[in-house]
Amino acid sequence: MSDDQEDDIILADLSDDELVEQMFDDLYDGMRDEIEEGVKILLGRDWMPYDVLTKALVAGMTIVGADFRDGILFVPEVLLAANAMKGGMAILKPLLAATGAPRVGKMVIGTVKGDIHDIGKNLVSMMMEGAGFEVVDLGINNPVENYLEAIVKEEADILGMSALLTTTMPYMKVVIDTLVEKGMRDDYIVLVGGAPLNEEFGKAVGADAYCRDAAVAVETAKEFMARKHNMLAAG
Repeated sequence: MSDDQEDDIILADLSDDELVEQMFDDLYDGMRDEIEEGVKILLGRDWMPYDVLTKALVAGMTIVGADFRDGILFVPEVLLAANAMKGGMAILKPLLAATGAPRVGKMVIGTVKGDIHDIGKNLVSMMMEGAGFEVVDLGINNPVENYLEAIVKEEADILGMSALLTTTMPYMKVVIDTLVEKGMRDDYIVLVGGAPLNEEFGKAVGADAYCRDAAVAVETAKEFMARKHNMLAAG
């Protein structure tokens, strides 16, 4: 779509369905201002904040995630889309809290001790937020204490650990073993990721799953949260 055509679209003139479709396109193109405007228009039309989140933003980011997984979109484009999503989320967050919207889940994520790589971790954080999760990002170089303190304080459902160096990968086992020692392991879903890791490594250190990229991390987190909800319902 050329810039001229883009200017011709008055978001407020679109029907709800057309506006949501346009927001999918704008998210895909990383248009933060347009996403913020779209969110405000839908709220002005008495949409519930949770519906704006799920039907416009999360549904739009699902398309972005699928194309990222399939190699159609690349990291810079996904970061732009996630940034646009953040603009919309900033408007919705206080409203979601006020309306007691259902919670998808909460994740604490950080790169392990000795490792200062964060692009992959940042992408996972953004994609998780894009899927409606609450994310607490601990940044880089995290000792075991940081993780334990944060998951308890934040009442997290998921712990995500990232490593890009073969030398820092084993530290993930230190964290998981500490959880086991403290009798906390079963309280959390533990996901690990990073370029040098693989499925065998994830199993060996005792993680619930290894996630090859951000799109897989989101899918995996959703699956585990669904299981957790089902188990709670059954219990």
